[in-house]
Parts: sequence; structure tokens; C-alpha cells
Amino acid sequence: MRRLFLSLCFIFLHSICFAQNSAQDKNQFVNKNINLQSKNLMHEISKNSADIELNLDVSKYPKDINFWSNYPNPELAYVIAKRMTDEELLAQILMFGWAGAEPSDLLNSWVSERGLGSVKVFGWNTDNTTLVAKSITSLQKRAQACRFKIPLFVATDQEGGWIRHVKGRTSITPGNLSIGADGYPIDSYYSAFYICREIAALGINLNFAPTVDLYTNKNSTIIGTRSFGEDAEKAGMLGVAFSSGSMAAGVIPTAKHFPGHGDTENDSHVYLPSIDIDFQTFENRELVPFKYLIQADVPAIMSGHLSFPQIRKNGEPASLSEFFLTELLRNKLGYKGLIITDDMMMNGDTLYAGSLSNAFRMAIEAGNDIVISSTTAQLNESLWTSNIARMKSVPEFRAKVEKAARRVIEIKLNYFKSANAVPLYPDMTKIDELIPDKDGNDFFVEQACRSITVYKKGELPYSPDSNQRVLLAGSEPSFFSEMKRYYKNTIDIKMSYNLGPNEAQYAGNLILNRAENFDVVFICVWNEHSVKTAEMLKPLQKKGKKIVVFSIMSPVLAFDLSWVDTVLFGYSYSPFSFTALSAVSAGKIDCQGILPFSVEQ
Repeated sequence: MRRLFLSLCFIFLHSICFAQNSAQDKNQFVNKNINLQSKNLMHEISKNSADIELNLDVSKYPKDINFWSNYPNPELAYVIAKRMTDEELLAQILMFGWAGAEPSDLLNSWVSERGLGSVKVFGWNTDNTTLVAKSITSLQKRAQACRFKIPLFVATDQEGGWIRHVKGRTSITPGNLSIGADGYPIDSYYSAFYICREIAALGINLNFAPTVDLYTNKNSTIIGTRSFGEDAEKAGMLGVAFSSGSMAAGVIPTAKHFPGHGDTENDSHVYLPSIDIDFQTFENRELVPFKYLIQADVPAIMSGHLSFPQIRKNGEPASLSEFFLTELLRNKLGYKGLIITDDMMMNGDTLYAGSLSNAFRMAIEAGNDIVISSTTAQLNESLWTSNIARMKSVPEFRAKVEKAARRVIEIKLNYFKSANAVPLYPDMTKIDELIPDKDGNDFFVEQACRSITVYKKGELPYSPDSNQRVLLAGSEPSFFSEMKRYYKNTIDIKMSYNLGPNEAQYAGNLILNRAENFDVVFICVWNEHSVKTAEMLKPLQKKGKKIVVFSIMSPVLAFDLSWVDTVLFGYSYSPFSFTALSAVSAGKIDCQGILPFSVEQ
């Protein structure tokens, strides 16, 4: 606890280095009435004795001992793990997701019959938040009917920004790059706090966030705005603050993607990304955010399907590498918490391992404690049978499975038996009241306003005369609704968010034709095709028309649009970001954000 408190003090004291707002405004925001120390339990949850051989005589304990028995957590975890069958041990370290609105019969059977340890809520089954809560309740009841009554870890990816796997009524938040632009660790804390209060109401207790990958490759689309920026120490501080806010809301955070996914354009869902840097660069850049989080006792870290060929000549993914996970993360960096793989259904690991079952084996041998599959094992039943067979024939492999299961159980004990744990069974009567989080929505507007960044000021604010007309071109409904709060004499041109090259050409011609009767064009850009649409508007400049660009995803895309009158960076398509962008354009608030990475001239 003391270590965590000191870490928080450290990041708050250093936040002045990363934010250029007035001291008065900063102090007013930092001094909100929340006790940061009392609501953070990262150390208590992450402390673990799985690497210590206790040598207890398990025969002396009652035959009906279970997760809720009254023994010290390390002792209880040890006894349960020693009494587990091979099948129970392996099931405890697996995490499966499910397709469709509700868990399949197959997933239910994995929980009831095999004792599956964890489940994952993915983005394709979460439009109905009430149904998600019902599904989680059902799965937890099945887990409690098993021999040792071990609760499930229920996980999701609710990072903020565009990675939002629990949809439905949950808030669409500005995201990490927006936080990086405003520079306040306290904003990172509250962002996590309110995001996690929403998912906690559904019974979700483990979140795969914060993303502390660095935005070092500006062409990255898989990380991009999910990053806090390119500054490694800043990312570490913001990551610690985010993790603390998550724990304050009762949800276990997971730092990702170890050892760093930012310096590549390739998506590990499709390829095995190769990051060609030497160890010195790696240690002084990629590892820095994780060092901050390890120092603060983050309870979980996700291993990434990432290759570093200058560091490991065989090109092995970090997620399958004993060097990266055991020698480096455990032994050198001293990490004691959970190591969880990224989704093993991704090509980044299976292409290297040759098969899913082989990838699972290698992940366990490398030192992962939980191995994830986004779908319940069905066609790949061999990942179960082959690894059970290996446990029975290779004592060293079985020992690794047992150690991982013991670590999972102990951290579950540390968490589920704490006062801050998410209830196993969500209160179905309060979901509509708690989601969306009303206090959170107020905060996200404030945070978005602090993040808006001017790339080119031009005529800002823009206050049209009563007879001037405004053309609005974008994809998000909140863009149009928020802009019309300040600009009345408008017309809309709606573009698809999945804008392709042909649609971009069509949209550009449409805007050019319609703009003849307008004085200013506000256009949103979010992908390369929407930028091409904006580029088609250059002839309007010669006709005296003003063009204002709102960049709502990666700012990099808008760098070549410096010829327009004004460029503002909002970093997300969140409604809160459009509230802030429109208020800045109309002069209701001042821009405070600073671009969270350098621009090459």
C-alpha cells in the first residue's frame, strides 16, 4: 500500500511536467473529494507466494475445503492446487470467450464439467448489457457449483476510446491519446474509474487495460490512439494512474501488451509483428512503462504476440518466450502478478507455433498464468487433450501448470475476499441506473475539453454572421448535433465511417458542389479515405471559403492538411470529444491540449 501511495504522489507531482494548464485549474481538479490511497488495493491483490514452496501436509486439511474456507490465502491456494486433478489445474488457467448473445452450451459445460477458471466478454456479444449481466450471473453460479467453488475471472477489453468490447449503454470515452494530450495523471485515474464502474455493474472483474504501448510508429493503426503517446515515462505514469482508478472501482487492471506493441505497423491478429530494435533501445523505451507499473504492483500484465529479432534471433513471439516472460519479466524485473496471453486465436502466435494446441503448450512453458482463446475450444479440442497428456508424461510441464493455477487461485483469493471486489452476481435492478455512469459522463466532457489540440489555428474561434452558412461533413451523429448548438444556418453531408476510396471521391465531389452556397466547411477526418475527401476541397480555398478540419482519430492523418484554415485534434469519435471540439471552434473554451508525440519536419 505504501509503495502504491508513493507512486501516486510521484505521478501527481510530475504531472506538471506534462500539462501546460494553469496551476490553479490543476489544483482545483486534483483536489476532488476522492481518497486515492484507501481505494487502491493493487499491492494486496498482486502479492503472491506461488514461487515459494510451502511444503504443507495437505492431508491434514478438511476434505471439503474450498475457496471460501477460512485459511490464509497463500496456504489455501497451495492446498487447493495440490488437491486438484490435472484436468482441474489446466482448466483453471484457461480463459474462453463466447460468440452470440449468450454463452453456448459448450462454454457452460467447460465451466460446469471441467472447472474453467476464466471467461472473456468480447465485442460481438455485448449490445445488450442486461443480457451480459444475466450471462455472467449464470456462469458464476455454475462455477460455484464446482468442487472447490472458485469464482471466475470475468474479463473484457474496455480501454476507453475505440476499444470498447462492452457496448450497449456503456460510455464511448475519449481514450488514451486524448489523456496523453491533456497530460494529467488524475484524468487517467478518473477515466479508468468511471469506465470500470460501468463494467463492474455487470459483474466484470478484470479489464485488459491500460494500454501502455508507445506511439513510436506513427503509421500504426492497431495501436495508434490506444496509446498515451510516445513518451515512455509519461505513459508509465498515466498507466499507473489508470490502474489505480480501475482498482478504486473494484476492477483488476491488466497492463498490455508486454513488452511493447507500439513500434510496428503490423497487426498481431493477422501477422507476427517484427520490431527490429536493439536491447538498449528496448530497455530504455519499450520496458519503461512496464517498469513503472511493476513498481506500483499492477496485478496483471498481458503478453503480446510480438517478435524482437535483434533480441531473440529465433524470432519467437514474446507471448511464447521463456526469455521474455520468465527470465526478463519475472526474474529481472521482479514481477509477481498474473501474466495473461493475448488472444491465442490470433495469427501472431499460431503462425509461429504451427497449431493452436502447440501454441497453448508453448505459452504455458514460457510462463503465462492464463491462456486466452476468444472462442470456446471446439474444433480445437486437441489443445485440451494434448496438454493433459503432456501433464501426465512430463513432470516439469505439470509443475508449471500447477504453479500457474496456484498463482491464479491466490490472486483470486486476494481479490474476491477483499472489500473492494466486484460482486459475483450483479444487481439486475440497478444496471439501468448505473450504466451509463452519470458522474462519468460529466467527467468525460471535462477531460475531452482539456485534450483538444490546435494544429493550425487560423480564424479561431469562428463566429459566423447571421447570414453566413455552414456546411457540416462527417460520419458521427454527435458531430452534427453538437455543432448545431453553435451554428444554426447549416446543412449536413453524412459520410460512412467505413469510408472507402469510391465513397471518398463521391463525398468530395458532393461537398465541392454544395459548398458553392456556403461560407465555411467543417469536415471530420478519421481514416486515409476521409483525408482524401478533405484534400479534394482545396479549390474552395481560392474561392474564399473557410475550411475547418476536425481530426477524430490519429492526428498523423491530418498533418498534410495544413493548407486549410484551421485544424483541431480531438483524438476520438466520442460524443464527449465532439462536445469539446465544437465548443473550441465556437470560442466557448480555450484549447489546452498538447500533441502527445513529436512531429517530424
